[in-house]
Amino acid sequence: MEYLELTMVIPSYWSRDSATGWKEGDAVYDHPIPIDQEGTLGRAIRSMKVLDDKDFKLVVLAVATSPDIESEVEDIVTTIVEQTAPDAGIKAAVFGTSHLKNIHEILEKERNAAYQDLLRLMGYSNVRNMCLFVPHIIGADAAVLIDDDEVFEDPDFIGKVREHIGQDVNGRKIYGLAGYYLQPDGNFYVPAPEDGWAYYWGKQTQMNKAFKAVIASPPRIKETPFVFGGNMTIHRNLFTKIPFDPHVRRGEDIDYIMNTMMFGFNFFLDNELHIKHLPPEKSHPQWMRLREDIYRFVFEREKLRHQKDIKGMRRISAEDFGEYPGIFLKEDLDERIKKASMLLSGEYRRNGDLQGGIEALKNIEVAKEEAVPSFDPFEHLLELQKSWEQLMSYTGQDMVRQEMQGILGKKR
Repeated sequence: MEYLELTMVIPSYWSRDSATGWKEGDAVYDHPIPIDQEGTLGRAIRSMKVLDDKDFKLVVLAVATSPDIESEVEDIVTTIVEQTAPDAGIKAAVFGTSHLKNIHEILEKERNAAYQDLLRLMGYSNVRNMCLFVPHIIGADAAVLIDDDEVFEDPDFIGKVREHIGQDVNGRKIYGLAGYYLQPDGNFYVPAPEDGWAYYWGKQTQMNKAFKAVIASPPRIKETPFVFGGNMTIHRNLFTKIPFDPHVRRGEDIDYIMNTMMFGFNFFLDNELHIKHLPPEKSHPQWMRLREDIYRFVFEREKLRHQKDIKGMRRISAEDFGEYPGIFLKEDLDERIKKASMLLSGEYRRNGDLQGGIEALKNIEVAKEEAVPSFDPFEHLLELQKSWEQLMSYTGQDMVRQEMQGILGKKR
């Protein structure tokens, strides 16, 4: 079996200090760490002590919610990595906006500035693309994507990744390998919804149905309609061809499966490849989190609707995505959004939060107008894929890659 060079990438999201909080125009992430708090990154790196196989490179992406704190965030992340990686026995580097600026300067110098828009550290999908680009310029055979609110408990985690990534299953290569999350209680099922609107919306319920069908069922390795962004490994033969779609504001991990399926690839889930997920409390209100899901599912449904017959590609449908996310990609999505938003608005009003109720109702209009792309998302994917593949080819040239490698790990 070929021994693969692995690069683990952990994006670490940071926000303004606790007193300032979120400001209009800041990026929306589930639970960025305020810059005046300790955060979870150090815990994640320290947990790597348990790993039997430490023969990989770790790169931590320093991601800020706003440009005016980027330098501070890069310094904070660098300090955490320097304090924790050596004790964990891990070779680590930090990649932040100062490094990205240098990458952009190389592209501009080489008259390839058009590629700069593909490489950004703002927004979930763009950050995930940097999780692919950095291993690419390092020369990795596969990128292991982990999040900073997780901890390793399985000493054989990397061994299980090596066991299957790039290998054959029933005559097909595994270029996309998914693991899964263990909740704080050690189970992989998500807590059942307690609020009436969430029960109707059905996200947690559908996720658990999908988990039962895929994670809890044999065989160990099987095709999967969902992945977890913080536990997925992508082989070079896939990540040099297919990018994450920057127009997807969240849920970029499952959207990536959609993109790969359209281009003839599949993700496989290993039901023994798990990591403990210990996220902080989410910092945004329910109406905002529902709105982000609306943007995501409406966009993905439009991508499915706009498919065309193209040689080398395959048509897919909501049915290909099982219980989850398939149910949110069907034609009744608009009615589901309307009823869930009305139920959520009622709950806000009963609790005396008039503004929350107004925002929840606004989600109905968002679904009909703002969330519907003004362009053809399928055609956009075709153009994006072509540009990404060209970028990978160009930056894969020895001279260009070596120049970019020299940027990694440098302090600002």
